[in-house]
Amino acid sequence: MAEPTRRSGALTRGFGRVLVFVYGVFAFAATGRSVLQLSTEFSQAPVPYLLSALAALVYCVATFALATGRRRLGLATVGIELVGVLAVGLTSLVLPQDYPDQTVWSDFGAGYGFVPLVLPVAGLWWLTRRDLARQTPR
Repeated sequence: MAEPTRRSGALTRGFGRVLVFVYGVFAFAATGRSVLQLSTEFSQAPVPYLLSALAALVYCVATFALATGRRRLGLATVGIELVGVLAVGLTSLVLPQDYPDQTVWSDFGAGYGFVPLVLPVAGLWWLTRRDLARQTPR
């Protein structure tokens, strides 16, 4: 009998598939937004635009990690995303003068329906589910 191996696609089943899709949409949107902002308006608001680029990078890596079943990379990336959303969200409310333009994470993602705040919580929940770690091929 063959020894059970971890399914690489286990993270992309059910709700995981929805997460991969949403992360992919955010990766695409944040990358496009940051490229446009950095190439045309960087001098107007460098900090928010660099934060948008960071968010884009985080969303791209998180999408890759979730889609390919790389749990540790996913946990690290989604954890960084949650810290980023909380830090940028809080500082954008407390120090609005430092954010002359919005980022994906400004005001806890209010401009995106608070999805940037909910997404890392959902991602961390999905990545830490106990039954996911025990899935083996049949």
